[in-house]
Amino acid sequence: MAAWSESTIDIAGIKLHVARGGEGPPVLVLHRDNGAPEASAFHDELAKSAHLLLPHHPGWGRSSRAEWMRSVRDLAVIYRGVLADLGIDRPVLVGLGFGGWIAAEMATMAPAELAKLVLVAPLGIRPPEGDILDQAIVSYIDYARAGFEDQGAFDKVYGAEPTTDQLEAWDIAREMCFRIAWKPYMYSQTLPHLLGNVKAPTLIVWGDKDKVVPLATAKRYLATLPNARLEVLADCGHCADLERPASLAKLVGTFIAE
Repeated sequence: MAAWSESTIDIAGIKLHVARGGEGPPVLVLHRDNGAPEASAFHDELAKSAHLLLPHHPGWGRSSRAEWMRSVRDLAVIYRGVLADLGIDRPVLVGLGFGGWIAAEMATMAPAELAKLVLVAPLGIRPPEGDILDQAIVSYIDYARAGFEDQGAFDKVYGAEPTTDQLEAWDIAREMCFRIAWKPYMYSQTLPHLLGNVKAPTLIVWGDKDKVVPLATAKRYLATLPNARLEVLADCGHCADLERPASLAKLVGTFIAE
């Protein structure tokens, strides 16, 4: 288990909660749309070879809400500011799902100031086939469970019956998604046109049983990112970091070390 420290960063009128831990190159890990669990085997494993920064997005978890925030690109600007304040010039960005969209937007803003980019089943681009799962038409639990191929893995992370506090956190996360990523739902019309400037080595990882973001979306990311490769995890859903933490950490850790 990694030793984690916690702090609050004041930026853009927001109190941003950030956990930090591990030794090695700086890696900013951005969580998915329904938040991050309190403990993560993926984080602990990756922290063996990297120094991780784990923020809660503004309005999620223990970070305060930015009432003015209206787009995912706003989030990307906030995190670029956090890196500048911390004096981190060439980080590795690791984005999980919704966090992958934020990481991709960040990469387009300062392509030369990025060491490497890891996108795990990222949102942000409209799938060429199939649709992004609309969380507005399913329950909080059903949406969270849809991220797992192995429902036993979901139960291990959240419990067979998630707590009231967890349900409330998912409710708040859903409201934040609707606030900043509703029209169009969970993708950007401009992002595909901007990714061509990102020359940093990029690892894209997808579960072959992803029911939230179709695997076909990887085709568009690969077509737009000049220096990207794809790894597909067999029998894995959208939440690879929670369902297959050791496998994902090995892929990411090896890629960072290359």
